[in-house]
Order: sequence, then structure tokens, then C-alpha cells
Amino acid sequence: MKAYRPFIVILLAALIFPLSGKPAEITPGSDKRPLVYQIPIEKQIEPALLYVIRRGVTEAKHEKAAAVVFVMNTPGGGVNEAREIISLIGQIDVPVYTFVEKDAYSAGAIIALSTRHIYMAPGSVIGAATPLMMSPFGGIEKMPEAVEEKMTSAVAALVRAAAEQGGHDPQLGEAMVRRELGYTAGTNVLSKAGKLLTLTASEAEGILSEGTVKDVAAMLEKAGLPNAEIKILTVTPAEKIARFIAAFAPILLMLGLGGIYIEIKTPGFGLPGILGTAALVLFFFGHHIAGLAGLEDVILFIIGFALLFIEVFVTPGFGVLGISGIVLILVSLFNAMTWKIPGHFLPSFNDSTLQLAIGNLALGMVGTAVLGFFAGKYLPKSRIFYPMVLGQQTDRAEGFTAAHDRSDLLGKEGIAEMNLRPAGRGLFGSERVNILTRGEFIDKGSAVRVIETSGSHIVVEKI
Repeated sequence: MKAYRPFIVILLAALIFPLSGKPAEITPGSDKRPLVYQIPIEKQIEPALLYVIRRGVTEAKHEKAAAVVFVMNTPGGGVNEAREIISLIGQIDVPVYTFVEKDAYSAGAIIALSTRHIYMAPGSVIGAATPLMMSPFGGIEKMPEAVEEKMTSAVAALVRAAAEQGGHDPQLGEAMVRRELGYTAGTNVLSKAGKLLTLTASEAEGILSEGTVKDVAAMLEKAGLPNAEIKILTVTPAEKIARFIAAFAPILLMLGLGGIYIEIKTPGFGLPGILGTAALVLFFFGHHIAGLAGLEDVILFIIGFALLFIEVFVTPGFGVLGISGIVLILVSLFNAMTWKIPGHFLPSFNDSTLQLAIGNLALGMVGTAVLGFFAGKYLPKSRIFYPMVLGQQTDRAEGFTAAHDRSDLLGKEGIAEMNLRPAGRGLFGSERVNILTRGEFIDKGSAVRVIETSGSHIVVEKI
């Protein structure tokens, strides 16, 4: 039996290897072009853009892309948005490239550092990632020394972590944040101490960039993917609206709050109310698409508006309901413009969107006050609203009365035709009249006297 063993092994090998050695070219999809997913990072890096990038990364994973390319042209933006994008990049399990089309400043530079492969177009630049505090009314605000160091330290740590994730020199990244460091590559001084590191395409080549190319197709050819199919992420109209709304939030707030204010001050429901409602719907819709406003913010606004409506039209005066309604409306608007930690209702108070929300809300309220002032002064005189304005006085001197005058009953005596608890009916001679007391109960059949009349309001007392 032992003599036959080599023969059996050879026979089995002859049977098995032909089966496993079927031609590889018949394997489905073997000739398919690799898919490269291209995601744009353009303009300001803010929450609405984060939403777009998150969707792009999800689609790239779903379509099993062979690589992801971020095409960058940005002046920078929020640190927290950059941190979220860096985290998303770390979760991508295929090669990730950054192509700097023109500018990659601040948060853009930090995001680029987190990718393994960086290419740059001729004339493009990357760097200058030091944190800045923007004033709610525009411009750069001077930070206290302690605050500046705290923010700089936090951003420096983020840029080092991003560089480590992308496999780049952490000291190069930190030199983009701390001007006192400077950066030298061999004998080449790229930035002297006291100046932030910002690199051109030619300066970055071989140090940070893997090459200078004219476009994404040339980059992929140099990266070893010459025949790749490029799919560019399309920004939806809703996402474009969201980014537009984020930029014009104060105007929408002014139109929304101003329209509602004018509508409250005028009878019926007309054009100001429709425009105000439409502006607020756009405001909440845009910030919801941007990943800021949730359904709870809309509900809070509706509750606040309902309380304010009840205070103005149902209950006399202005008290707790009105104040509570105004507070809830302002909280809902403010909360809809600020970034929140997932699962939390209150905003993150160390986020860049906080200052923007304060500024937008302040501008919106000032605009509402100005709009209300001019509307109250000029709209009643306009051609559209003049026919709706009551120009004639309707006082007693002009012969107008709110109800029939029954002062002729004052001092007359009669009989309570029913129990007065405290209102009821009385008989004065042959005339039946609706009467009431000042709170006391009077039994049926008791003699009463009229002591006060005010229109149809007739007060009696027991004799």
C-alpha cells in the first residue's frame, strides 16, 4: 500500500489543480476600472460643509471606492468642524488623497495634514493655521494672552495629531500654528522664527507634497491610478441652500421676527405674516440640513410663539406668558445656530459657532426693531395699507356707542324674576331686563333696585 501512495498523491493533485486553476480572467469584475471618489472642500469650513463631507464619505464607503480625493480650496473655518472631518478621514479604510487646487489655509491645512497623500497644483499654498477669534460684528478680535495660549495649545495639539495620522512631520504642522518655532528642512529655512509656516507648491514638494500636478487626473496618474473612474460628489440644492442660509441667517431672522411683529400689530393675516413665516421656515430648514437645528428647536419655537400669541390676544396685559414666550423663541433661534455634542440639547460653549450665533441673533433683533419702527411709521401711509387703516374716530362725541344705553333704569325698583347667582333676570314694570349683583346672591321674588348702568351692564342690589 505504501508503494501506491505517491501515485495517489499525484492523481489527487492532477484532479484538484485543474479545478482551482481555472482562468482568473473569467472572475466577475476583474476588468472593472477602480472608482475614485472626489469630495470638494470649498469656501468656509462650517457645519453645513461638514454635513456634505460626511455624506460624501458615506457614499464612498457604500460604493466601495478604491480611493478618496479631497479637492481643497478654502480659507479655513471652525476648529471643531476640522476635528470632525479629521475623524471621518481616520475611518476611511482606502487611500486618501488631498489635492490643493488653490488655497489650504488654517483648518484646511490641518485637514490636509491628516491625509496620507498630498498633491498641489501650481501656484497653490498651504499653511497658516494659527487660531483666530472672530468678532460677532466682523473682523479679528484681540484675545487675552492666557486665552490665546490656551487656544493655540489646543490647535497645536490637533495639528500634531493630524500630521501623525497622515504620516507627516508633526513639527512641520506645529510651525503652521506657532510662529515662534520656525521650520528648517535640512539646510533650507522654510520659515524663520517669528513667522508662521506657509508653503507654496514648489516649497512643499518633497517635504509635505508628493508632487505638483495640474489636476486630479494628473495626480491619479502619478499616484498609480491612471485609468481610475472619477466620481465627483454632487452638492444637492438643499445643501447649497443650507450654506446660503448659514451666511444670511441675520437677514432671515430680521424678516421672520419683523414679519410676525407687524402681523401681530395689524388685523387678520396677510403678507407680513406669510413672509415672516416663510423666512423662519427657511431658517430652520437650512440649519437642520446643516446638522445644527433639530426638531426640538422647532417645537420650542412653536411653544414660545403660542405663549406670546396667548399673552397678546387672549389674556390682558403682559406678564409671565409673554416673557416666557419671548425667552423660548430666542433660545430656540440661538440653539438652532450652534453646534451641539450628539445626544445633548444645549450647545457646546467652546465651539466657534457660539460667537457666530450670538452675532447673528443680535443683528437679527436689531434689524427687527428697525423694521418694526419704519413699518409702524410709514406702512399706514402707503398705498397698499392705507385703505386698511381706520381714519375716522368712533367716539361718543361722534355719535358712536358700543352698546345700547340703559341709564334710564338707574334708581328704578323691580323684582328678581329668578335667583341671581349673581346674574339673572329682573322685572321692572312690564320690562324684563338681564341684571347682575356685585357678588351677592339674591333669591327669586326679592325686591331689587338698579344702582349702576354701563351700556347693557345693569347692576342691582337687594332692597
